[in-house]
This record gives sequence, structure tokens and C-alpha cells, in this order.
Amino acid sequence: MNHKFLALIPARYASTRFPGKPLALLGGKPVIEHVYTRVAELMPDVAVATDDERIYQAVEAFGGRAVMTSDIHRSGTDRCLEAYKRLGSDADIVINVQGDEPFIASEQLESLKACFDDDSVEIASLARPFDKDRGFDALFDPNSVKVVMDSAMNALYFSRSIIPYVRNYDWKKWLEHAQYYTHVGLYGYRAKTLEKLCALPQSPLEIAESLEQLRWLGAGYRIRMALTDKTNFGIDTPADLEAANEYLSQHQ
Repeated sequence: MNHKFLALIPARYASTRFPGKPLALLGGKPVIEHVYTRVAELMPDVAVATDDERIYQAVEAFGGRAVMTSDIHRSGTDRCLEAYKRLGSDADIVINVQGDEPFIASEQLESLKACFDDDSVEIASLARPFDKDRGFDALFDPNSVKVVMDSAMNALYFSRSIIPYVRNYDWKKWLEHAQYYTHVGLYGYRAKTLEKLCALPQSPLEIAESLEQLRWLGAGYRIRMALTDKTNFGIDTPADLEAANEYLSQHQ
């Protein structure tokens, strides 16, 4: 089946850890421009969904497409639904790309799109095998979301805690006895499913972990996971931006 995809990049100006992050300069260009350019190379139907006129104008200035959305959305998923409707899109699958992932790889987008070759898939996302050489400090990091999956590659649970717990071994040896996976925050949804997801009330697990995908799992939806070995470089803080500029200067 030939699917029609729409890529949406939610971007807010307000951020607790890094206000104005989408407009911060990376290699002389706004972060949001890097994200947009990479996505547009593979998916020509793309737009930035924002609640801020400054971001809207910046996207228009570099020749991108932007759409204004409400400033009261609970999540990027809700913003994607409004943008989808405002654009009058007839795409049957929406790809939600984080606006702070300037080095997103085309292979990751392709893997996500390929999940929908299975007609039973309503939601898809990505996971990365955890690199054991990074050690436990990286695995313990609550900003690095962990995921466990079933044999069909459907997510069973996401957590900021380490999952699975390896019984009968000291935690220092867990990496030797289990494969861990971290979540890559890239989502795809069938358009008809996206509207249903946004109508769901928040769940206790979602509130506890501050992970919206737990709302979907709790409501009975399945999330198909694809694996990627590409390392993403999300920008959450000014320190991350500094590191990203250094990375870009070494890989241009």
C-alpha cells in the first residue's frame, strides 16, 4: 500500500531548561532549520507546528513551512493533531519529529515509515540498543527513557527507571546479563489514531513518569518499535548546544 506521509515538527519557544531553543544557533543556523532540512530531504510534505510567532517567522525566513497552533497543548502529539487539521492534510500517517534533534538520520525516518507496511500498526516509534560502554551513569539517567518490548517488537513499557531489573545479580553486573534499550522520541501515527490518542485523559502512569506514551499503552494501544543503531544528539540545554556545535564542526 502506498501511504501518504506528513512530517510535523512541534516547536515551542518556552522551555524550562532552554528557553528559545528552536532559534538557538547551531553552525550559524537555527536548530529548527537543521531539523527541517534533514526531514525535508526524505519527506517533502513537512511543516513546523509552533505556538510562537518568532519561530513561525524564522521558519518562513529560511523557506520552510510553518503553522501556528495553540499555546495550551499538553504535548507535541496534541500540537501535531491541530497542525494536521489546520493544514487540511489528507495524509494517512503523521510523523512527529522532535524539534531539538538536528542530527536525525534518514535511516531512522525510513525505519519508522516501514513499520506502517504492517496494516495492524497504529503507532510506531524507535529504540536503540544501549551501548554498554557508556556505563551505568548513562543508564541510570532519568532523561534517558528505557523501553522493553515483546517478541513482535511491540512496546510493553517505557520507564525513566532501569528496566528490566536483573534479579540475583548485583546491579554492577546487570549490563552483562540483559540487553537494555533506550527510547528515541520519534513517533508515527495513523491519522485516524492520532485524533483518538489526543482525546484520551491522562493516566496515572503517565503522570508518574511524565511519559505520554504510557497513556496510550494504558488505553490498550500497541506501539510498534523499530531498532536504530544511529546515535541521536538531542539538544535540551545550552551545554548540549555547545556540544552540538563542536560535533558539527568536526563532521562538516
